[in-house]
Amino acid sequence: MMNRTLSENLFNKALELIPGGVNSPVRAFRNVGGNPFFTKRAKGAQLEDVDGNHYIDYIGTWGPAILGHAPLVVTEAVHEAAKKGVSFGTPNPYEITLAQMIVDWVPSVEKVRCVSSGTEATMSCIRLARGYTGRDKIIKFNGCYHGHVDGLLVAAGSGALTHGEPDSAGIPASYAEQTIVLNYNDAEQIKEFFAARGDEVAAIIVEPFPANAGLIFPKPGYLELLRELTERHGAVLIFDEVMTGFRVAKGGVQELVGVTPDLTAMGKVIGGGLPVGAFGGKKEIMDYLAPDGPVYQAGTLSGNPLAMAAGIAQLKAMEKANGYERLEIIGASLEKGMTDALTKEGIAHTFHRVGSMFCLYFGDREIFNVDDVMASQTGQFKKLFWNMLNNGVYIAPSPYETGFISLAHSEEVIERTVEAFELSIKDL
Repeated sequence: MMNRTLSENLFNKALELIPGGVNSPVRAFRNVGGNPFFTKRAKGAQLEDVDGNHYIDYIGTWGPAILGHAPLVVTEAVHEAAKKGVSFGTPNPYEITLAQMIVDWVPSVEKVRCVSSGTEATMSCIRLARGYTGRDKIIKFNGCYHGHVDGLLVAAGSGALTHGEPDSAGIPASYAEQTIVLNYNDAEQIKEFFAARGDEVAAIIVEPFPANAGLIFPKPGYLELLRELTERHGAVLIFDEVMTGFRVAKGGVQELVGVTPDLTAMGKVIGGGLPVGAFGGKKEIMDYLAPDGPVYQAGTLSGNPLAMAAGIAQLKAMEKANGYERLEIIGASLEKGMTDALTKEGIAHTFHRVGSMFCLYFGDREIFNVDDVMASQTGQFKKLFWNMLNNGVYIAPSPYETGFISLAHSEEVIERTVEAFELSIKDL
């Protein structure tokens, strides 16, 4: 058992000053019991806590650290940018460079605007879709999480699921009334809804690979169906690729599946670990944004030079290193090691992985939507989490979160992870 005395002391102090002791709820460890550790530094594939314990990290700051923690190319880029000023309140050249990279890499994006978070990106996509179509209704899917936007925090996944409450207090019923929540992967349900009320729909917003209730994949033809229905009824199709964009492929899920949305919300990887978000899509829709169009959107720190410089450096490094091919090899190795160990122990499981994103479900139930996720045997997860942590591996403190691999996860790191995993599942 690792000593975490300093972390415990810090958390007790944090409880006095910060609600729940954390600035993002899932960090509170409440779903697994116990208290979080406090990180002192991070490098490569490892975290070091304030008590001097080291952990192989499979959260990667919840996705952005695709090169690993504190990669030299990113830290040097931030340092050089900071020497010129940390924020200007005017346009800066980094914005154009990153915008060009996004347009070149993402199939659906003709114009892009940067913001400061994924929540800002999805919120802006929704407002833009409503302004463009002149309609109010939004369709989202149960288990998909699109940030803490009032009208979208309805039957949400991730943090809301972890705390056993699918919705949030403080959201007026009138906001939620404009959001239609359907079941992901239920083709008949969405066809019936569009047949009855398709002319009311401004947009569908969807995580094409939902990654806030574990990691769920679409059934064959499902994303194509969403594309066909929105085109037929004049609605906007929004892909929330805040997690998957620049993570599963250069162009995100839309590159992998060949389905092109009208708008895409992005974030995480394109900021190199700094706060960032972006949204982009068809020129005719994006031109509805102020100052050219009637849809207002603004942000004081949007296009912040440090975040832009970090994102540019990270994306260039990924391209130079053929990073996505390498991550597929690393991911396949981790998957094989874990699934072989589970099979050897006779533990029923389903393992979902795409490139460097993965999730383990207990039980042999096929996972197609959030109901399947909730029905999986998550009772085993709590023990697995603490066993892994005490064996030096940090996985997300929730069975509803996705794991992330980085280029810093070498073969030796994967081998050590699998060894820790083999020890950790022996008493499940």
